[in-house]
This record gives sequence, structure tokens and C-alpha cells, in this order.
Amino acid sequence: MRNSLNLPTIPAFALPPLIARLGARLPQWPHSVSLVLALNAARKLGVLPDETLQQIEGRSFRVTVADTGMVADFAYNGGSFRPIFITLDKPDLHFTARLSAFLQLVSRQEDPDTLFFNRSLTVEGDTELGLRVKNMLDALEWPQLSLQGLR
Repeated sequence: MRNSLNLPTIPAFALPPLIARLGARLPQWPHSVSLVLALNAARKLGVLPDETLQQIEGRSFRVTVADTGMVADFAYNGGSFRPIFITLDKPDLHFTARLSAFLQLVSRQEDPDTLFFNRSLTVEGDTELGLRVKNMLDALEWPQLSLQGLR
């Protein structure tokens, strides 16, 4: 897939198992807060389509980065993403991949379908919700941000 952000190519890699064992022992809520901040920023920039956001209202999500031990639980409620501070028994949608696969996905180096069919990304839960989120990821158009706009 194209790398529309003009980032260096990210190779497939796996962190040593020790990292995941250590990471799983750390508090997980900071991951949820960080991811929610990034998603809400993307929402405010208009990167996430309003139509899809309306369709995921009230739904819960989990992102597990397998080789880091990181788990982020969050929901979309009241027009914004919100962290979930308690471990959900079963979120509506659960994505699991290694760090390299998530980086490839975010950088647009790989698409969700390729990662899924290569067994680099697992998706569990509501199939229809998974398809909506996948389509949203496929349709993302990152704005061209300039350093002058930040001054």
C-alpha cells in the first residue's frame, strides 16, 4: 500500500517477549488516555468521517499491542472518544497486532485487509462494526500539516 505520509518504510518486526511480559505488568490506563487524545485530535481535525462516528456511538473498543503488553480500552460516547479505566470482559470490537503492524497501518504502508489476511492483525467482536471501522481506516485522508501553520 502507499505510504501517503512519506515516512520511511517500516519493516515487520517483533519485540522480544520480555518487553510484553514487562509491559503487561504496568498500568494500562495511560495507553487508553493517550490513544483517546490522539483519536479526539483526529476527530477535531476532520480526519474521521462524521457518518462513521455516528455509527460507532456507544460502542466499546480494545487495542492490544501484542509484543509490548499494551492494552487500550476506550469507547465513543457523546460525540467523543473516552478512555475506559476498568478492564472490559468483552469489548464490542478488539484489534490485536504487533507494534510493527500498527505502525504500518497508521503510516498507510499497509491496509487493514492485507494485515488481516497475512494474520498480522486479528479482529474480534461485532463483524459489522469491524467492517465500518476498517472502511473508515481505508478512507482516512491525513491533512497536510505545515510547520508554518504551527507557529
